[in-house]
Amino acid sequence: MIFKMKPQRAALLAAFSIPSLMSCGAALADPATDARIEALEQQVKLLTTKLQQVADTAAQPVAKESHADAVAALPQAVSDRARKFFEAIKDVEFYGNLDVSVDGSSKGFKSSYDDVGGARVVSPVGHNGWQSDLSTNLSYVGIRGKHPFSDTMSLVYQLETQIDITATAGSSNSTSAQDSTVKGALTSRNSYLGLADSRWGALKLGKTDAPYKTSTARMNPFSGMWGDYSVIMGNTGGDNRVEFGTRLDHALWYESPKWNGWSFNALISPGQNRGYENSIQASGESSCTGGNIPGSGGGPIACNDGSYGSAYSANLAYENGPLYVTGAYELHSRVNRTGDVAATPQALASPTGLDQNDVGNEYAYKVGVQYAFPTKTTVSAIYEVMRRNIPAYLAEQNERSRNGYWLALTQDLTADDSLSLGWAHANATPGDPGQHNTSPLDGIGTSNPDNGANMYTLAYKHKIDKQTTWYADYAVTVNRPLAHYDLGAGGRGVTTDCHDGQTIASGAPNCYAGGHVQGVSAGVNYKF
Repeated sequence: MIFKMKPQRAALLAAFSIPSLMSCGAALADPATDARIEALEQQVKLLTTKLQQVADTAAQPVAKESHADAVAALPQAVSDRARKFFEAIKDVEFYGNLDVSVDGSSKGFKSSYDDVGGARVVSPVGHNGWQSDLSTNLSYVGIRGKHPFSDTMSLVYQLETQIDITATAGSSNSTSAQDSTVKGALTSRNSYLGLADSRWGALKLGKTDAPYKTSTARMNPFSGMWGDYSVIMGNTGGDNRVEFGTRLDHALWYESPKWNGWSFNALISPGQNRGYENSIQASGESSCTGGNIPGSGGGPIACNDGSYGSAYSANLAYENGPLYVTGAYELHSRVNRTGDVAATPQALASPTGLDQNDVGNEYAYKVGVQYAFPTKTTVSAIYEVMRRNIPAYLAEQNERSRNGYWLALTQDLTADDSLSLGWAHANATPGDPGQHNTSPLDGIGTSNPDNGANMYTLAYKHKIDKQTTWYADYAVTVNRPLAHYDLGAGGRGVTTDCHDGQTIASGAPNCYAGGHVQGVSAGVNYKF
C-alpha cells in the first residue's frame, strides 16, 4: 500500500521552509529579535527534517504481510485467547455462489385430453401458457477450513447452506405435496467433518453430493439453468426430483487423491429407517429419503413414492490432459413405490389393501467421456442405465427402468464468450402406473408405453470478470404422448412440470403427459 502526503501538509512544509524563514528574518531590522528568530529557525529545521522523513517513508510501497506476520505483530496487550483465535482462522475460507435470472416458461399443454379410461374429455385449468418469473438458481454460501495435525494430515470441515435471493426461505411445499424441509436453513447443503491426508485422501462424515452425481457434473454446462441435464439424466420418473443425481444425508465417504491421473470416490448412507418397507421417515431426518416428499403422487401423507433404505454410490475416473473418462454406480435398497399401485385390483386384494410387493432395489450406472480439442471445443457424452427390480407381474407399472443419453458441446468464441449446445434423450420404459391421463385404472398400468422424451438446450455465456458471468439460454423438453419429463430440475428455484393450476384444496392438481415444456432465461452468476 502506498501513502501520499496530503496537500495541506505539503503546503505547510513549504511555507515554513528554512529559506522562507531566513528571508523573513533578513527583513526584520530590530536586533532584539535575532536571538528569537535563530531559535525558531532551529526548531523549524528539526520539524522539517522529521516531516520529510515521514513523507519519504510513506511514499515507499509496503510489502503485504503474511497471516503469521500479522499475528506476530499483534500488541503484547492482546490476550492469548485472541491470538489463538487469529491463528485458528488462518485456514478458514468463506465462499459462495450467487445466481439469479429473469425467465419465461410454458407448460406446452394441449387444450384438452381424454381422462383416465377415456370416459370423458378433461381440460387443464389455471395459467398453463407462458409465465414470467424471477428465480434463484444454485445459490449458496459456506465456510470451510482445516486444522493441521502434521505436515500431511488435517481435520477438515465444511458448513454450507442454500440462499434464496428472490424468494423467502421456508418449507418445501408445493401444490401437489407437503414437505417440512427448509432448504434455506443452516447447513442445508454439503456439510461435513473429516480427516484428510495429502498422501491417501480424505474420509468424511456428513451429507454431500454423491459420487454418482459429481462424477459427470463437469459435463453439464447448463448447471442450474433451464435445460440442466438433470431433467433427464438420473431422473427415473420425469419429476423434478432426480433420484440418481442427488445429495445423500447421514453419509460416510472416501475421496482419493489423484494417482497418475486416476481417482476413486465411494459413499455409504445407512438407511436409519425402522420401517421394514421404508414407508416412514428415517431416524434423525425431517422428511422421506430419495426426494420422496410426503403426499407426492397424490397419495396419503406417507413415504411410499420413492423412499428407500441404505444407499451406496461410487465412481472411478481417469484424467490426462484434455481427456476425462469416468464410470459411476449407485444403488438404493428397498425403494417403496406402493403408491404407484394404490387402488388397483392387485393392491385391493392384498391383506392390507396395498400391494407390499412393490418394494425393490433400484440401481444405475453410467459412463461419461469428455475431451477438450485444440480448437477450444469441449465435447461431453454420457450413456446411462437405470433399473428397478420388482416382480414380473408389476412390470406394467415400472416406469423406473430405462436407458438415457447426453451429448453436450461447448465452443469458446473468445476468451470471455462461449456457446453451449445440449441434447438429452430418455428411452421408453417397460410400463406406466397410470396415475395421470395415461392409462386406465382397471389394472396395474400400461405395458410398453410411448413415454420417451428429448430435451434440447442452447446457452450463451459472457464473463464480465473472473468471478462474474452473464448468461442467456433456451430449453425445450419434447415429451412423447405418455411422457411427463419436466424442465428446471437440478437446482433452479422455479421449475415447471406436468401439473395444472388446481390447488390442494381442490384435491391436488392433475398431471398431463405429452407436454412440450419450454423456457427462456437471462441471468447473472457471481462466485466468491
